[in-house]
Amino acid sequence: MTDSSNVTAIHERLDGRLVLPGEAGYDEARSVWNAMVDRRPRMVVRCASVGDVVAAVRTARELDLELGVRCGGHSIVGLAVPEEGLMVDLRPMGGVRVDPVRRRAWVQGGALLGALDREVQRYGLATTAGNVSHTGVGGLTLGGGMGWLARQYGLTCDNVVSFTMVTADGDVVRASRTENPELFWGLRGGGGNFGIVTEFEFRLHPVGTRALVAEYTFPLDRALPALRAWRDLNARAPRQATFTASVGGDGLVRAGFVWVGDPGQGRLLLPEMRALGRPVSERVAEPSYLELQRVDDSVQGHTSRRYWKGHYLGGFPDAAIEAFLRRGVAAGDAGLPSVSLQAYGGAIADVPDQDAAFSHRNTLFEYVCAARWSEPAEDRTRMGAARRAAAELEPYATGAYVNVLSDEGAEGVRRAYPPGKLARLTVLKNAFDPHNVFHLNHNIRPGRA
Repeated sequence: MTDSSNVTAIHERLDGRLVLPGEAGYDEARSVWNAMVDRRPRMVVRCASVGDVVAAVRTARELDLELGVRCGGHSIVGLAVPEEGLMVDLRPMGGVRVDPVRRRAWVQGGALLGALDREVQRYGLATTAGNVSHTGVGGLTLGGGMGWLARQYGLTCDNVVSFTMVTADGDVVRASRTENPELFWGLRGGGGNFGIVTEFEFRLHPVGTRALVAEYTFPLDRALPALRAWRDLNARAPRQATFTASVGGDGLVRAGFVWVGDPGQGRLLLPEMRALGRPVSERVAEPSYLELQRVDDSVQGHTSRRYWKGHYLGGFPDAAIEAFLRRGVAAGDAGLPSVSLQAYGGAIADVPDQDAAFSHRNTLFEYVCAARWSEPAEDRTRMGAARRAAAELEPYATGAYVNVLSDEGAEGVRRAYPPGKLARLTVLKNAFDPHNVFHLNHNIRPGRA
């Protein structure tokens, strides 16, 4: 237990608040997106300033406590929540400051995507961000950051101008192309392995405020030719279009695209989409960009038990389409996971591979198999079904997105980074965190590169 003298000393260091088990706010702080995660930190530091982050890191080291960092809390395995450790809760540091003339945004490390989107959309600006508004900016960006603007403007990490970071020693450093450039390289895709980022400076783009979503639904027995045509159309689609496909729990197959920009231009793709096959329904909508960014929020709430697996696919041959549609088991079986595809390419692939730690820029589609349920008794069944479905696509996989790794451990890290990059990241880890203070992540271990 933490004695009263330690608690008093920690309180005196903070601008924010120390929350202990049994106190108001403790259970809310430790509750994250995946309801399977039910761990109890010894203390939670609700950080209100960079100084609080420094104090939290130093406190964890002084008391030899495992350190977790919480923003959106979307890690599928709950990496933010250390059992009997110290949780750094960055959410009070959620501010966003925008310079619309310079097209820059300065985003505190605890901000959620919704806060970033709302502030920049006042000026018709945006930068690449994920598809669920209550995701943390920090976790998304440090792992790479895919979103509806990525094919036009690159990944979230490609749009970072600078980072401000607290190190394992409690120092505050800045990283950019000219200041700590190797750290700048590693923070763009290397995850939370090197420190706690307290501020991101982003480049913004004039995207307007409008979008278009087109979705066509097919029964399973008519989906194979439709997905073939969808795949081929994706190869020549404009960069404003991000093609998507999914098979839901209802067994229906949905294929379409999301367009950010003038909806009238996006509608020029609709005749070719209607030629994919004989859909049972068509949905075409023109949400605002902010509505688009919130469209999955209700589905992605914080009360469900969850598990997922993911792959990067460098190609999508007919055999892979068939495996995608099977979902690991025969049609009609109960409890099947949902599977989805999102197109890469465009500006993502324009960035040279060695420019950042993020890897696999020549990915064609990102595949995610996601299970969601409510009863603990179903855990084993649901997780097993997701693993089987993902295994069907593994022969076509070229790697994995670090932000979609779950319980793969070191093998998952090796899938996310090729050997040369992993060696370079290890050298960087040795320099900034040789004792692996920041190991509750998809961990790059210090040691020999």
